Amino acid sequence: MTPIITAFECSPDRGKGLARDMRIRWALEEVGQAYEVRFLSFRDMKQPEHLALHPFGQIPTYEDGDLALFESGAIVLHLAERHAGLLPTDANARMRAIAWMFAALNTVEPPIVERSMAWLVEREETWYAQRQAVLDERVRRRLGELSGRLGDADWLDGDFSAGDLLMVTVLLRLQSSGIVDEFSNLAAFVARATARPAYQRAFQAQLAAFRQAASAGASSPAP
Repeated sequence: MTPIITAFECSPDRGKGLARDMRIRWALEEVGQAYEVRFLSFRDMKQPEHLALHPFGQIPTYEDGDLALFESGAIVLHLAERHAGLLPTDANARMRAIAWMFAALNTVEPPIVERSMAWLVEREETWYAQRQAVLDERVRRRLGELSGRLGDADWLDGDFSAGDLLMVTVLLRLQSSGIVDEFSNLAAFVARATARPAYQRAFQAQLAAFRQAASAGASSPAP
């Protein structure tokens, strides 16, 4: 059977490739696995049918036969373990790549998401500028640590892996801030990854879906 993933009917990122289904699309393209997409409105995401797949009413989900998964990291890990190309064959290197997957989602992404959410819901507050400075410093400190570890290497640990894939999708959430560009090796890391044909195919697919939905008058979900 062809796997099915879910995605926003009209993505709130307006086709910039930041929605989390992009992680799954990219992984599927890297391993050469065909897939189908079921598009959901914000209302659809809160209905019992979708809640049976994702208890928090979010996207993406992944269905393949009798297997149903939620959480983008878990789905990428499943794909990486099932198909060649996203995890090393050496046992130790494989676990290091998986560690980088966890680091991307558990260590690097949280301060980036907190920064984004503060801008969305607090930017009109009188104290927002002071809070933004604190949040920006937290992000810069984390990126400085990541930059120091990457050094002049192309990828985080050996060849390109699912760890790099997830880390880049996290860093892309900062693309409008310019913060990643303060670290030349991280900026090059992101550019190298997003130049991969698999990323480009995934990005164009997500962009095309957004444009089609927008032209049909679909509205983006609330943040």
